[in-house]
Amino acid sequence: MDILLIAGLWLDGSAWDDVAPALEARGHRPVPITLPAQASATLDDQVAAVLAAVDSASEKPMVVGHSAACTLAWLAADARPEWVAKVALIGGFPCADGSRYADFFELKDGVMPFPGWGPFEGPDSADLDEEAKRTFTSAAIPVPEGVAKGVVRLTDERRFDVPAVLVCPEYTPAQAQQWIDAGDVPELAKAKHLDFVDIDSGHWPMLTKPLELARLLAAAATGA
Repeated sequence: MDILLIAGLWLDGSAWDDVAPALEARGHRPVPITLPAQASATLDDQVAAVLAAVDSASEKPMVVGHSAACTLAWLAADARPEWVAKVALIGGFPCADGSRYADFFELKDGVMPFPGWGPFEGPDSADLDEEAKRTFTSAAIPVPEGVAKGVVRLTDERRFDVPAVLVCPEYTPAQAQQWIDAGDVPELAKAKHLDFVDIDSGHWPMLTKPLELARLLAAAATGA
């Protein structure tokens, strides 16, 4: 199966460098996506890049979103509900219609730079050593304001028919289910086919547990 891989904020397609070969070894075709990130880029530009990858897939793909990019994966299901085979959401949840995509941190000169590790202390970053943190920080790509403040537009109710799997890193499947039941994740509350899988990692399992993550994604792709 074609597996489209979309990393979260401040990352590009290279975030999947250790995941992609493991997916290939399991018979899949990984497609890491590097999103438009020039200062003038908008959320619509990033959605267009994802949809171009969806439309180029040789078969119905599984679209994987990490963190904030869970919303991009969900937008793909909304735009192509008849063509996206499954959505995998790692460490994040899709925004609701009308929400801002990722208006989380301070903007500087038209972009949202990586804010440092303070906001991610605890379970998010517990499995990253100091060298890994320095590497992440030095490579972090500022998020354009037009992306961070872009408004999410969902239009096709058929997105709820697309099977979804929620990969839970720094929280448990039970916690995720509680948040959904409490109404905190209205999009997933309406999903008709939602599975949960656990991975014992921080917020960036593609960096700290790439082989385990590849195993889980391959299993999700084959319905195991």
